[in-house]
Amino acid sequence: MGKIIAIANQKGGVGKTTTSVNLAASLGVLEKKVLLIDADPQANATSGLGIDVESVAIGTYQILEHSNIPSEAVVQSTSPNVDVIPAHIDLVAIEIELVDKENREYMLREALKDIRNHYDYILIDCAPSLGLLTLNALTAADSVIIPIQCEYFALEGLGKLLNTVKSVQKIHNPALDIEGMLLTMYDSRLRLSNQVVEEVQKHFNDMVFKTIIQRNVKLSEAPSFGESIINFDATSKGATNYLSLAEEVIKKNS
Repeated sequence: MGKIIAIANQKGGVGKTTTSVNLAASLGVLEKKVLLIDADPQANATSGLGIDVESVAIGTYQILEHSNIPSEAVVQSTSPNVDVIPAHIDLVAIEIELVDKENREYMLREALKDIRNHYDYILIDCAPSLGLLTLNALTAADSVIIPIQCEYFALEGLGKLLNTVKSVQKIHNPALDIEGMLLTMYDSRLRLSNQVVEEVQKHFNDMVFKTIIQRNVKLSEAPSFGESIINFDATSKGATNYLSLAEEVIKKNS
């Protein structure tokens, strides 16, 4: 049965989409069958894997609404072994539309029941908020990866996210686990970067991935070409980092 992993942090710009796209591509290269669900109205994971957002007719929105089943929304990406359920800006409206629905936190979980056996991993790229979309992702997921930027305000807001995870565990999804905290945008030359790493490792110990994602120009360039870092430049530091993360995730789940 496929493992569902949400990639979440309500802070923007911490590397959620970069991680979703490149972890998916790395797992694909390591011969795992992967489905990436774009649950962010900005649809960056969709365009980051070479899919034209404007042409999306069936995506995450229709699945949450249950007007289509997931298999009807699946699009093949440019990365080997990676399928995508794309997003479109219309996803913005879903929070309002689901508000009055019964079991509104379980819409994604219900929708994924039939498709999860077709994949080794299902990754959900969450929106930078703790709204209904992210709640749906956490309720559907087996575990969550939390990207943390190696910068001054890194730990700010982390408490809030961990409380949300706790309340999801308590109310909607007792089986939800923290897959790991992932340190991103690390620059070894900066004292601050090193302090954040120490601080996070000290506080959270085994919950932190050994792999640290370093700052890398190629990583920032890849999305504008609609490619993962693996397709864009397999020899770059970014590619090496994400392959190492994928290996860590596989090892943890084998």
